[in-house]
Amino acid sequence: MFADRARIYIRSGKGGDGHVSFRREKYVANGGPDGGDGGRGGDVIFEVDDGMNMLTNYRHVRKYCAGDGENGGKRNCKGKSGNDIVLKVPAGTVIKEADSGKVIVDMSGENRRVVLLKGGLGGNGNQHYATPKMQAPKYAQPGQSAMELTVDLELKVIADVGLVGYPNVGKSTILSVVSNARPEIANYPFTTISPHLGVVDLDGGQGFVMADIPGLIEGASDGVGLGHDFLRHIERTRMLVHVVDASGSEGRDPVEDIYAINRELEAYDETLPQRPWIIAANKMDAAAPGSDPVALIRKEFEPQGVKVVPMSAATGEGIDELIRQIRLMLSDIKSGTLVYESEYTPARSDTDTAYEVCYDDKDSVYVVEGPKIEKMLGYTNLDSEKGFTFFQKFMEDNGILDELKELGIREGDTVRIYGWEFEYLP
Repeated sequence: MFADRARIYIRSGKGGDGHVSFRREKYVANGGPDGGDGGRGGDVIFEVDDGMNMLTNYRHVRKYCAGDGENGGKRNCKGKSGNDIVLKVPAGTVIKEADSGKVIVDMSGENRRVVLLKGGLGGNGNQHYATPKMQAPKYAQPGQSAMELTVDLELKVIADVGLVGYPNVGKSTILSVVSNARPEIANYPFTTISPHLGVVDLDGGQGFVMADIPGLIEGASDGVGLGHDFLRHIERTRMLVHVVDASGSEGRDPVEDIYAINRELEAYDETLPQRPWIIAANKMDAAAPGSDPVALIRKEFEPQGVKVVPMSAATGEGIDELIRQIRLMLSDIKSGTLVYESEYTPARSDTDTAYEVCYDDKDSVYVVEGPKIEKMLGYTNLDSEKGFTFFQKFMEDNGILDELKELGIREGDTVRIYGWEFEYLP
């Protein structure tokens, strides 16, 4: 099965915590702090692999995590940084934030390697907090939190030309004939119900990539059949080739078929029918002797400026003319791959920096709590004078004292912080 979509969970590494320790050696009295820094967490990196054409691997494994940084050690030993994780994807993969559907990055054009989630920074060891007044700090900085995200990977094939049309009009045959006629052409088949790519290499570097999009049906733009699965692969094409059964061998009206396909394209993306396009009037070998089935198609569409090329993929008639017309049209179209702009930038969660200050009427105490406070208590020794001094400074620097004053706290009131209770002294 052609895998062109996948949803995965990704997580960068957490930064290692800083260490609290003091130099303790024989003949060295009152050694200073020597706690080492924590290591950096690993990044989550996406990289284009030209040897890939599907997202099959991500259908089976859905969770990818970079390594956490190691904690710092004594004797100024820094923790080891966490390992990065590199996720390889085919060119043309669009990475979207799962909940909103917004584009984070399009792995196309110059976007060959992108750091999507940065690992957390390692925390400073207690050696960084020594001052003339506080020569033995008993606290260190915790490592920065990891970043995590659920993303959708969506492959949109990169092709210059898209072959569109109803089933059984000869799109696949056209691509195979082109390949047989030109040995230099590299063909990349997927399956019978998936897009096919043909790389047409012409003289003078004038080649192009042609995509055979599986046959569309009415209602494809609403998701009928595998409509959405196929229509997304037309989005990057610079021009379209409408392939029709000009002979009407299956009882279809080629003119109505073209209008029906255009309606489906417009319903999916209103810009698609506005792209340059030509008509490949295929199966001319099956036309009734003496008839001119192309006349009606030309009469309808050439006044609109649309070129009609009669051909037969079965016999090879008109193939060279079709390629020539495609090349001429492409020469007038601005080159370059359509790259989707970023709409979403992953950000580190701020839950670990949140706190709340409120008044508990039942117990008549002021309450300070939240992840930021809990984390601070985890690396602060409130039983020591210096640790308590650091705690007071933390409360002041983070505006917590100001918030208590706004709530009307007075001298002698009680402040509860998890398992600790303090008397407020301004």
